[in-house]
Amino acid sequence: MKQREAVLSLISPAYLWLTLTILLPLSAMLYYSFLSDVPIGNREVSWTLENYGTFFEKAFYSELMLRSFKLGAEVTAFCLLLGFPCALALAKSIRGRTKEALFLLIILPFWSNALVRIFSWTMVLRGNGILEYSINWFLPGTGPLGLMFTYPAILLGLVHSYLPYMILTCYISIDAIDNQLLEAARSLGAGKLTIFFRLIVPLALPGIVAGSVLIFIPVIGSFMEPRLLGGRNGTFIGTIIEDQFTAVFNWPLGAALSFIMMGLVLLILLGFSPLVRHFK
Repeated sequence: MKQREAVLSLISPAYLWLTLTILLPLSAMLYYSFLSDVPIGNREVSWTLENYGTFFEKAFYSELMLRSFKLGAEVTAFCLLLGFPCALALAKSIRGRTKEALFLLIILPFWSNALVRIFSWTMVLRGNGILEYSINWFLPGTGPLGLMFTYPAILLGLVHSYLPYMILTCYISIDAIDNQLLEAARSLGAGKLTIFFRLIVPLALPGIVAGSVLIFIPVIGSFMEPRLLGGRNGTFIGTIIEDQFTAVFNWPLGAALSFIMMGLVLLILLGFSPLVRHFK
């Protein structure tokens, strides 16, 4: 009993802090989403469902929502394709100081501000930038690449920002797989592909799911990378929500769009939960 009370006293402050910092902002956003106007100054406000109705009345918002979900799925897929082999090599093949050095390179992007990283990509991708200059130096006559302010530039920036999450979550799952289990499979005649698809991938599924959730949800609502690297092609639901709060000053519509996006994300996660339980 005393041990239980001690554990509760240790975790209660953290959970209380998390509850307050999550519930209070969300409650304020929910309150604003049902208002007819921003309740400041002498503006008259009333309760309304018009902000939620606007999303269903105008196809523009639903198209942007689908475009944002497609972007989230593509960034997650690229991070998985690049991150899983890297995590597998780190967990099962690389040892010693080389492993420590590679880990340092993986977490190195977290040591700099996200805005600085994105502006660095603009220096690389812009016309006559580092990438275009280098390619034209090696292959004269290649001409302008035209990568800046395109959809691939947005993908590149987002994958760079979120790839470490996939590598780290997959590494934790793969590292926990007992090497004796893999050796037993080899001794019974299982090939590399069989071991990979029948043992490693299913056992690493918790890490894959955790990494996918950590990437998919924030990418849908991202606005810095699409705005700075995409230009006119960087209009997504995240940039529209940001505009409602900062440029248009229509906080109720921005709050309603945020809750609709959050609701759709929860529905998707609930839809995939039976699949995850099946593999467990």
